[in-house]
Amino acid sequence: MHLKTHTYNLELKNTFRISHTSRDFQPTLIVELSDGHFTGYGEAAATSYYGVTVEGMAEKIMSLENVILEHLHKTPEELWEITAPYLQDNSFAQCALDIAMHDLHGKRNNLPLYKMWGLSLENIPLSNYTIGIDTAEKMVQKIEEFPWPLYKIKLGTDHDVELVKELRKHTDAVFRVDANAAWTAQQTIENSVLLKDLNVEFLEQPLAVKDEEGMAEVYKNSVLPVIADESCITEADVDKCARYFHGINIKLTKCGGLTPARRMISRGRELGLKIMVGCMTESTVGISAIGHLLPLLDYVDMDGGMLIKNDIADGVKVYDGKTHFPDRNGTGVELYENLNK
Repeated sequence: MHLKTHTYNLELKNTFRISHTSRDFQPTLIVELSDGHFTGYGEAAATSYYGVTVEGMAEKIMSLENVILEHLHKTPEELWEITAPYLQDNSFAQCALDIAMHDLHGKRNNLPLYKMWGLSLENIPLSNYTIGIDTAEKMVQKIEEFPWPLYKIKLGTDHDVELVKELRKHTDAVFRVDANAAWTAQQTIENSVLLKDLNVEFLEQPLAVKDEEGMAEVYKNSVLPVIADESCITEADVDKCARYFHGINIKLTKCGGLTPARRMISRGRELGLKIMVGCMTESTVGISAIGHLLPLLDYVDMDGGMLIKNDIADGVKVYDGKTHFPDRNGTGVELYENLNK
């Protein structure tokens, strides 16, 4: 049995800009968890926005090596509960460990995760492809370089509607708009009318998290559905979001992995919310974990592997307008460095 961590620096195909940051590289942590017969892989991408580093995640996980290996025979859900008290302040590290444990558990049981959960891949949503904030010319260029039926458009400028109007001239694809909390309530309500006419499907996190009064106005008056992102981090946020949003976007890294994400999905359904799962520009290791949740979702943002030049793994891939699952158990992930040996 062993527990190992690996760090990688993923190079983005294009500079990725949102309303509060930009980057060309994405540091990420891979957790390798083996019971001596099978090996599982998990991932969590670092982010300066939440103060998460690969070094911090790796140190925290390795400090629990004895606890983790002692309980490696248990289910992912049981291991999550055992390690939760130690990782309650580091959901990203908990996510990487939880995904690795799910991958290992599926391999031990000779089944892909979605089959272990009793799910079918017959009707699954397609991932959007994200276009970061840039000049109109460069955003158009990105669309023309990557034709796709569904785009997420990152906004947060002083001319957002004009940007979408320009992009609309170059594609008939459906747009989703993510303002990353850059708008006011009045802007959101006014923009929703204009953007609906531009074939925008929904608005993601238009207001700052603390602006609940503004979100109440948006929820009541927006002509487009609004989906919570930064407002929906943990399981405790789902019920609160049901008062101000039509749906939630769950990030595995933010909530702590597949184990809490599945509980959030179930609770969201009980409350009548639309369910989306998003990514943090992970490699195919993290994206593959999201892929097995697809039968439970209305929307998905799992384009991480499409946004990077140097993907590190084979697994669930999105291309040719479809999501492709490998004929492997667990999450289906294998690191390229191992496949090439």
